[in-house]
Amino acid sequence: MAAKILYVDDEDDIREIAKMSLELESRFSIRTCSSGATALEEAAEWQPDLILLDVMMPEMDGPETLRRLAEASHTSSIPVVFITARTQTHEVERYLAMGAVGIIAKPFDPMTLAGDVRKLLEAHQRERPG
Repeated sequence: MAAKILYVDDEDDIREIAKMSLELESRFSIRTCSSGATALEEAAEWQPDLILLDVMMPEMDGPETLRRLAEASHTSSIPVVFITARTQTHEVERYLAMGAVGIIAKPFDPMTLAGDVRKLLEAHQRERPG
């Protein structure tokens, strides 16, 4: 069965590159959206196995989107990985403390993104059997 991955980024070109990169993994089903508000709706309706979430977005940023996902019972168990250029140790620790299950640095490598996501997904599934 395909793992459902939701990629959230306000930049069209980055979203498109990420989608093409993730589609290199045949076991992924990919959807994208351009805002935190849309991500909340999409996550509730589609129930992805993992959300890749840009940190810096207008209106509702990644941390606020994660907070709202965690507050809603129907999305609180969906693991979130932040995609960010802010990868200093203290920033990564803060994102993990917020509840993110991982961090992928921007700019990401389109050739390794799918593998990186697969590893994060597998690690999360090992930690939470069920």
